[in-house]
Amino acid sequence: MVRTLRSATFFRDPFAAGLIHRAFTRSMGFDEADMQRPLIGICNTYSELNNCHSHFKELVEAVKRGVWQAGGFPLEFPTISLGEIYLSPSSMLYRNLAAMDTEEMIRGQPVDGVVLLTGCDKTTPAALMGAASADAPALMLSGGPMLNGHWRGQILGACTDCRRLSDEYRAGNLTDAEYGEVEENLVRSHGHCMVMGTASTMNSLMEALGMALPGNGAIPAADSRRLRLAEQAGRRIVQMVAEDLRPSRILTRAAFENAITLLCALGGSTNAVVHLPAIAGRLGISLPLELFDQ
Repeated sequence: MVRTLRSATFFRDPFAAGLIHRAFTRSMGFDEADMQRPLIGICNTYSELNNCHSHFKELVEAVKRGVWQAGGFPLEFPTISLGEIYLSPSSMLYRNLAAMDTEEMIRGQPVDGVVLLTGCDKTTPAALMGAASADAPALMLSGGPMLNGHWRGQILGACTDCRRLSDEYRAGNLTDAEYGEVEENLVRSHGHCMVMGTASTMNSLMEALGMALPGNGAIPAADSRRLRLAEQAGRRIVQMVAEDLRPSRILTRAAFENAITLLCALGGSTNAVVHLPAIAGRLGISLPLELFDQ
């Protein structure tokens, strides 16, 4: 039996609702052939107030290429972008709000599947929490880690070395000129922090959970392989729609135990102990703290 696409209920209705949906879609330059394809939403958390995501305009185009190649119809939509650097007093206050935003944007629109572009600390768990609750076929795609910083023979990590070298300057161990050199060389590209903080941890755990393609956590943001991964994600999500492969089928207790194992192997961020149970809770799975100890 052929499964009816969710988008078909929007586009193939013969009366007023379908007419309105088709007419407004045509206004963007698309036609009937496009509306017959699986509609793939691309959840874009691009923001110039979030340097981790400032390159997503290019990344989203690579996802769209992959979707078109696989026979899908890609349409991009925005959700809240939680940038760790500027957002005050703490981005953690907005994680659940971002999850609600993501969930409702997926639920309320004619998407058959969704690729979620994330990267910075709280954006990744928020997006997966929302996608898990909406339970449409979904694939996570990180923007990737930034390039390492280099200064006078040292490899600098953002933002672990921000605090260390700031303390050195405060103690009088660095001159104004040296401190200026640090500032110029610390953050060398777009992408999330490359140290094993929350961003690198959560984007690696997406692979262990089965919600992202291999390489999601490690390929640098500035590397062309990141664009190829994005294109591959676009192709894969169309296949996932055909397979009806939803988060509820992927995010099993075994998947979460796999993620916890990787977390321990990486020496990852302790914030994962906050985020993983929150994601699991969207699926009715309990992850007690004792499980992390085991």
